[in-house]
Amino acid sequence: MNDESLKNLDFTNKETLEALIEQTYVIENEYNALKESFASLQQMMSEIVEVLPNALWVLNKDKSIHLQNQLGKENDELLGAIDLSKAHYELEFKGHFFVVKNISYGDKFIIQATDISAEKRNERLASMGSVAAHLAHEIRNPIGSISLLVSTLYERSELKNKHIVLEMQKAISRVERIVNSTLLFTKGVHINAAPFKLCELKDECEAVVNSYNFNAKIDFEFDFLDLELNADKALLSLVLQNLIYNGIDAIEEKEADCGKICIKTSVENAKIWVKVYDDGKEIADEKAVFEAFKTTKLKGNGLGLSLSKEIINAHGGELNFSKEPKCFYFALPLSKAC
Repeated sequence: MNDESLKNLDFTNKETLEALIEQTYVIENEYNALKESFASLQQMMSEIVEVLPNALWVLNKDKSIHLQNQLGKENDELLGAIDLSKAHYELEFKGHFFVVKNISYGDKFIIQATDISAEKRNERLASMGSVAAHLAHEIRNPIGSISLLVSTLYERSELKNKHIVLEMQKAISRVERIVNSTLLFTKGVHINAAPFKLCELKDECEAVVNSYNFNAKIDFEFDFLDLELNADKALLSLVLQNLIYNGIDAIEEKEADCGKICIKTSVENAKIWVKVYDDGKEIADEKAVFEAFKTTKLKGNGLGLSLSKEIINAHGGELNFSKEPKCFYFALPLSKAC
């Protein structure tokens, strides 16, 4: 409307029109404010949905996806396995356990799937640990008696038969190690720290090799720094024992003519590093490496690496592995050094 038209309007109509124009501006501003508020609310809801610790889907009546978070996108196959007729149930899918909740809201279905695999695994480990501890206690005394008898037999046997008795001693030692590791794992790791030289662990490693029963031709190289350490020597020896046995078993499973296990130590980034290399069989299941009672090896009970990780964690360190070159390593804070 131009100025000429406004002049032709009487005063009352002009006031009415100006009021309408002003109201239009107010409504437009309110609409823009509501639009911004709605966009902000949508953004907040999206962020809330994303930080949820479970997979979430909102489905339309025709089962098409109206909304989903990142975990929902990553588990799209899981959505297809969910029974929408059940409001609350547990679902096992591809080796994982989920608690599924279905809520009907208007013409939408809200579905949540929470991964409880870790809780299930912990329950299973607790149960297995309880049984293992009981068995270990039952086995411990008879094994001690057998070990004493075999030692007596070794002293009294003829020279030509001593190697047979020696193999018996190694087999008994292996059972004793399993029993002791099981009891240590179930009771929990407690550190008794005392000063000692890191290089003293070399003798422990050599004794470990001599006490283990294996057929492969393996070269061993142990390089330890002459550094004083304040830690639990017996438990660190147990860690190295487990890593060495792990390497020996991997070499034998590879069925190579020969192999090599090398231990190197160094000080880097305010940490003491101990690295155990072997050229044996590659790690089959990386996710289960440190999981208790789970092993892909022909030998062992699946406790060695899990227990070793607990021991290193109790020292304030970290235990991990690399694939290329194949190496298990642990690092202790330099504050452990005297």
